[in-house]
Amino acid sequence: MQRSVIIGALLAVLALLAGCSALRLAYNQGPAWAYWWLDGYVDFNVEQSPRVRDAIGAWFKWHRSVQLPDYVALLAQAQTEALQPLNAAQVCRWIGEVEARVGSAVEQALPDAAELARGLTPRQLQHLERKYAKNNQQFAADYLQDSPAERLQASVKRVIERAEFFYGPLDEAQRVRLAQGVAESPFDAELWLIERQRRQRDTLQTLRRLSLSKAPDHPELVEGLSSGEVPAGVAQAALKALVENALRSPRPAYRAYQQRLARYNCAFAAQMHQTSTPEQRRRLAMRLKGWEDDLRVLAGDAIR
Repeated sequence: MQRSVIIGALLAVLALLAGCSALRLAYNQGPAWAYWWLDGYVDFNVEQSPRVRDAIGAWFKWHRSVQLPDYVALLAQAQTEALQPLNAAQVCRWIGEVEARVGSAVEQALPDAAELARGLTPRQLQHLERKYAKNNQQFAADYLQDSPAERLQASVKRVIERAEFFYGPLDEAQRVRLAQGVAESPFDAELWLIERQRRQRDTLQTLRRLSLSKAPDHPELVEGLSSGEVPAGVAQAALKALVENALRSPRPAYRAYQQRLARYNCAFAAQMHQTSTPEQRRRLAMRLKGWEDDLRVLAGDAIR
């Protein structure tokens, strides 16, 4: 879950639902895309592949029948609030609503994820490590430009693009205010990268400990368990801890930074919404309505 400055509380909800204008098409293709994305990290073997596809399909079936109706109601409520001014508390509340739903989705995925983790091979973990390294290079290219001015320019461009996706074209005064808000943000890409790399090391260490194929020259990873002895419940708890640590770092200094950034983002998002025109708010509400309609159809498909 990468952190970025958002232009409204509702964006956090919608980012979990769609990265595509054709939401129904995107969701219906979700199982295939999810498998492709995971395979890029792990490189499943012929034994794992059908089990992973079945697990992803089962998760999407659950999500369609259980969580989509919930998101329909959330989007309907969001449309009303989108037409009104927002304050920082409302923005943070919306983010909390999303985090609670993500938590439920993670809980649903844990049994299958733990089963997969216990069967990963050393070769697959090496593949994952290389994938992390490649992602970090791309992160540096996107967020760690050579000069502070270039980094700020890139950040402002990203935020403007996101804002205009929901609100439509911004006027010059809005762009200036947005650029000022990005410049004042406590967001620190270098700090984010350091924490990201720590999480990756934590993930690799955990997966090595949980996998059935332990590296014989690293007995410290076994922690007293012989190959294949890691119980399913232990594996699930370990993976859940990784997710929780990604949302709230176990490292006090970074956790304080996360909290400071979250408070700033809530206030900044509310301020930017305050500067939106009635037409821009109507445009946002219409986009939310379109997504509500799409999700309503998708949720209905689950019971037909």
